Amino acid sequence: MAPQIEAIDATLGAIITDIDLASMHPSDWDVVDTAFNNFALLVFPNQFLSPEAQVSFSNHFGEIEMLRGADGGKAVPISNQKPDGTILKVDDEEDKHRFMTLRGNEGWHMDSTYMPLAAKAGILSAKVVPSSGGETEFADMRAAYDELDKTTKNKISKLSAFHSLYQSQAKNGYEVKTGMGYGYHTKGAPLRPLIKKHPTTGRNALCIGRHAYKIPGMDDQEANELLDTLLENACRQPRLYKHSWAPGDLVIWDNRCVLHRACPYDVSEPRVLQATRISGDPASELAETGSDDRASSFAPSSLNT
Repeated sequence: MAPQIEAIDATLGAIITDIDLASMHPSDWDVVDTAFNNFALLVFPNQFLSPEAQVSFSNHFGEIEMLRGADGGKAVPISNQKPDGTILKVDDEEDKHRFMTLRGNEGWHMDSTYMPLAAKAGILSAKVVPSSGGETEFADMRAAYDELDKTTKNKISKLSAFHSLYQSQAKNGYEVKTGMGYGYHTKGAPLRPLIKKHPTTGRNALCIGRHAYKIPGMDDQEANELLDTLLENACRQPRLYKHSWAPGDLVIWDNRCVLHRACPYDVSEPRVLQATRISGDPASELAETGSDDRASSFAPSSLNT
């Protein structure tokens, strides 16, 4: 049976069934690749992929970004559960960094825009889900750009913003030191245009989100107000899809034109997602960096590692 595609009632997204991601045929890949470019977000229920199978599926889309270093594996848990099965404690100083990282994920963002090479795609699969909440929400930045009036499009057409994980965490009241984890580096803050042309489809999309924080040539307050206004207006219906996780679900999205965020849940319950992140093509995703005043130093690099 051929894979079945059902469009989601939004400007992005489709649910694909009658497909086994662990055993893909060439014709299946044709369906997935076309749908990925058209819908920018694909949901595959009932897959239950092992880490190895998810890595194999992910490899089709490009090189996998190593989020936990060379020894951390290609598929990594995004979880409030420790390796011993216990749950992170909100008031435990040893758990604070991981907890604040999860809290940060509740803000709208694109993955790795704070690295020299931004991600092409993100992939999450559900292992353990809480009884309520903990959804992941997605926002279509292609449609958000299309909805802008001509004056705003012209205003932002030549503007760029720096992106920094230090800065976005600081907005949440969490000061992070260099070297405390992935993204807290000395490579500098990448400077990315507010309007991004998709390298495959040619569609324009907004490149915004919680990591964007400073616009050259613009007063900081004015820049923050512009970025906040763009984000608030972009992340509205019908440009939103909220995915309620069930164990076995796998979702892939195009990081070059889709924002996402985690939704709150009762943190006394476990939530375990398995993540792989696809590195971007340097031709379209590599950005020059400038000094980040929250990093310990500035050593520009074109590499994420």
